[in-house]
Amino acid sequence: MKTDLSSSFLRLRENGIECQVLDSKKYPENLKKIDNPPFTLFIKGEIKPSDSWALAVVGSRRMTAYGQRMTQELVTRLVAAKMTIVSGLARGIDTVAHQTALKMGGRTIAVLPGGFDRIYPPENQELAEMIIKGHGALVSEYPPESVLRKSNFPARNRLVSGLSLGVLVIEGAEHSGSLITARFAAEQGREVFAVPGPIDSVNSQAPLFLIKQGAKVVQGVEDIFEELNFF
Repeated sequence: MKTDLSSSFLRLRENGIECQVLDSKKYPENLKKIDNPPFTLFIKGEIKPSDSWALAVVGSRRMTAYGQRMTQELVTRLVAAKMTIVSGLARGIDTVAHQTALKMGGRTIAVLPGGFDRIYPPENQELAEMIIKGHGALVSEYPPESVLRKSNFPARNRLVSGLSLGVLVIEGAEHSGSLITARFAAEQGREVFAVPGPIDSVNSQAPLFLIKQGAKVVQGVEDIFEELNFF
């Protein structure tokens, strides 16, 4: 058993992967504060103490031109305020959020729904590699060789919100994963922000629902900073 554990940790080290347990000094502080945080966290790249000043940016995989523009504009200004951008490396809004953070010289954390051996979606392999090259980290609660399962996605969303001070929902349909992330944020005592969109757009339904439920309406980053007492 000891030999198996030793060889497992050796493989992790050879692949640049850290395995942090809950009481480790390197375990993300924001995540420690949620109920039942994962005992073990796999990290590729680096999570810095400054990454506790973080906001999750999530939204539709089928983003509109409006959603893309809002993501780019808001993330640009969040990065200028030294905020780390957290998202799920999914297609659409998540991808644009990570890409914009990198483009602006900021930091970003991508939470994976599976192990590092199977980056999902596969077309974001290059983006994942860019993130770990001194610009942030990939994070997963699953060992590198883990099989990707449908149930992993809501679990991933829980970590996206858990690593952040709040969740910004930019676009999403009526039953989107963005709502799951927002629900986790509310349960974790984190702030929920929503960008309003056209009322007749399918992708506006998640933000509009959240606004009705009391989410902070975001017309600019000042609305986020005010709620987080940044001023």
